[in-house]
Amino acid sequence: MKNKVAVVTGANRGIGFAVVKSLCKKFQGDVILTARNENRGKNAVEQLKELNVNPIFYQLDVTDAESIYRLKEFLLKEYGGLDILVNNAAIAYRISSEIPDADQAEKTIRVNLFGTLCVCKTLFPILRPHARVVNVSSSAGMLHNIPNEKIQETLLSPKLTEQKLCDIMKEFLKDSKAGLKQEKGWASTNYEMSKIGVTALTFLQQKQFEKDSREDLVVNAVHPGYVSTDMTNRKGIRNTEQGAEPVVYAALLPINITSPKGEFIWEDSKVVSWRRNQC
Repeated sequence: MKNKVAVVTGANRGIGFAVVKSLCKKFQGDVILTARNENRGKNAVEQLKELNVNPIFYQLDVTDAESIYRLKEFLLKEYGGLDILVNNAAIAYRISSEIPDADQAEKTIRVNLFGTLCVCKTLFPILRPHARVVNVSSSAGMLHNIPNEKIQETLLSPKLTEQKLCDIMKEFLKDSKAGLKQEKGWASTNYEMSKIGVTALTFLQQKQFEKDSREDLVVNAVHPGYVSTDMTNRKGIRNTEQGAEPVVYAALLPINITSPKGEFIWEDSKVVSWRRNQC
């Protein structure tokens, strides 16, 4: 029997780093720390080894299909499948950034949503029965952050598909280039739109899992809280270990659990409604 294996994307620092550290202690299998930058990823692994945990590094760029495919082939060769996938890789521009907003929107959606979707499409076929997937979202990914009720209704529709979700995001990018985001009632920030997309994607993925022949596949979206990381300019009120807790909780859900499945999990590891403001 080959070892079980967990993969965490974007894990060379912040919440991803803390998730890897916790999984190394709690998960009965190997934990793979992935990062786009090879040197930073390897340095992160060395830091963790000094803490007496032993993750494995693998280079991964979630915006590079070939990079994701190489990871898939590695997992198949070394493990024969995948047991835990934590989609943590994400970016957020600072308010002070001088990069044009349309360019920020394009890259934010490309990394945070389309990158996550590409990872899932490539790795989902090798998930083993009882696999757990965690899409790291945010309170920014709550539906109420979109003022336009028609867009909200579309995202809530039982007829929503992955293709329709992608089309909505492409429409957002088109309006961003035209300077029409506020007029059209989109979320006020690119990061919010990306995480709304990640959350909506999660619900669609669980519906697909329910039809899958493999037993007990579960995916949830998780809000780790306002965590002190580079992404929050170190202004967060929770440390990275606290931010990792609900993510690891979702990654280690027991087999054949009935809930949470395809849910939005808050920082206290409780299920919340995607539609309501929890603050």
